[in-house]
Amino acid sequence: MLVPALLSVLLAALLAPQASAASARDRDADRAVIGGAAVRAQDHPWVVALSSRALFGGTRSGQFCGGAVVGPRTAITAAHCMSREVLGVDRRTVRDLRIITGRGDLRGKAGKEIPVSSVWVNPDYDSRTNRGDVAVLRLKSPLPKSAVIPMAGRGDGAYRPGTTASVFGWGDTSGSGRYATSLRAARVDMVKDGACARSYPGSSEGKFDAASMVCAGVAQGGRDACQGDSGGPLIARGKLVGLVSWGVGCGERGRPGVYTRVSAVADMVRQHGS
Repeated sequence: MLVPALLSVLLAALLAPQASAASARDRDADRAVIGGAAVRAQDHPWVVALSSRALFGGTRSGQFCGGAVVGPRTAITAAHCMSREVLGVDRRTVRDLRIITGRGDLRGKAGKEIPVSSVWVNPDYDSRTNRGDVAVLRLKSPLPKSAVIPMAGRGDGAYRPGTTASVFGWGDTSGSGRYATSLRAARVDMVKDGACARSYPGSSEGKFDAASMVCAGVAQGGRDACQGDSGGPLIARGKLVGLVSWGVGCGERGRPGVYTRVSAVADMVRQHGS
């Protein structure tokens, strides 16, 4: 994945007709996110797509980012998903912002589309450093408790390095602009903070901050979130531990994905959610 400042360029690719795949990897319909597989939305009801047909139209239900349901009337996503760089307009002018739940295939009509009644973007979000990358969406109608995923707290064992986690989304499956129409998931491992800091020591790429970020990936590369997955959930031990935030490339060796550390923002999410 690339830093949020580049997402507006990548969204143009998302809305354009997809070019024919140039490799066997690109042709593999079961490759997900990066290096994953198709999953049923019904089995993961807390995974949602953010949608605005007015802005993004197309056959993917207007999807442009991901999110997670953390309360009957509360979903969270990345703050940068609500930025002008991604939306192309001031978020306050978007009148048809919705979350889509229970729709694995974005070309279909399954599940529900629920309007968003209000958006709270973390005022401490820093688009330069990517710190505090979280936004809270309040929903006009409630979802059942079965659709809610618990947020991990500070010191939760789900953050232990080496713990298996899964990242979900409808984003780029190849790293070259080939976007999925169905929900995908990839298994990754939680990464030591020190290892992530060495991968992102600070430059134009971004700098890892262990207080607000966490990394996940695999040592050899090949499994990761990518463009279009921003704001989507990283799940470990049945809890929400991260939101897709930033990184360099997609599935590159030595470049794990960087996620908003949910335990660091959980209190403010509860304060501004339902």
